[in-house]
Amino acid sequence: METNSPTSSGPIVVAALYRFAALPQWRALREPLASLCCSRGIKGTLLLAHEGINGTVAGSAAAIEELIAHLEAIPELAGLELKYSSASQMPFHRMKVRVKREIVTMGVEDLDPVANAGTYVDPADWNALVSDPDTVVIDTRNDYETALGTFRGAVDPGTGSFSEFPEWAQAHRDELQGRKVAMFCTGGIRCEKATAYMRSLGLEEVYHLKGGILKYLEEVPEAESLWQGECFVFDERVSVTHGLKEGEAALCRACRHPLTAEERLLPHYVEGVSCHRCHDARSEDDRVRYAERQRQVELAAARGTPPHIGR
Repeated sequence: METNSPTSSGPIVVAALYRFAALPQWRALREPLASLCCSRGIKGTLLLAHEGINGTVAGSAAAIEELIAHLEAIPELAGLELKYSSASQMPFHRMKVRVKREIVTMGVEDLDPVANAGTYVDPADWNALVSDPDTVVIDTRNDYETALGTFRGAVDPGTGSFSEFPEWAQAHRDELQGRKVAMFCTGGIRCEKATAYMRSLGLEEVYHLKGGILKYLEEVPEAESLWQGECFVFDERVSVTHGLKEGEAALCRACRHPLTAEERLLPHYVEGVSCHRCHDARSEDDRVRYAERQRQVELAAARGTPPHIGR
């Protein structure tokens, strides 16, 4: 599968994209993008802000190709960071184009990822960097993502959302000073913004994985890989593995936490109702409601109609 065209081995092409860029007309882009996507049967989410664009969308190869051509024709967005993969069925339930304060929410004012981000590292060079004893490897994703998989030896900040990362970084700044800091995330956007924040704290040798975990899993042979586990993705595939194949993880529909195949064998797991992470935090009334929702999902599946859950 090529990374520069929407050719896919599956019936649905999934495109994860972003670009940090000064985008003064971001509000005016919303309606034309929504119209294009909806008219072509594209589903997913696109976020627009003064700092650029971010999103993941899915559709036919022709539709995705048209959308990308439309975005690349906007001067500020030319050169999108773009990753293609495939899905066996449509991984989104609807199309959303939203205007936001940030395309990835950190909550830090006056941070400029365009001018101040760290150094890109291609997947082919990542292993050498992170194997250096003087390199601190930091996973900038959320705790429910790292639970499914991460790079060997990576530091997990244990954050529940990306907006918690600056507080963690400030608390650990002194121990990171003078070290090489290598950062990564799913598709590259969070770690790119995180490197800009690290540089704002005075750290100098800051690197981030170009294209994120997704590009690494596609390009680096499994036999050479330092990745362990599966990579959580924000759609109904739930996770992917080496070669961007769909993984075995599934969502608990009660708490939205991804679960491994082993975790789904634990006593408190009931499909659509509960898992070991949320069972004690939910009431019996909650579980009755969730069970009815799951029954409706199964009925919709039997009728061949989309379920009214998910993203």
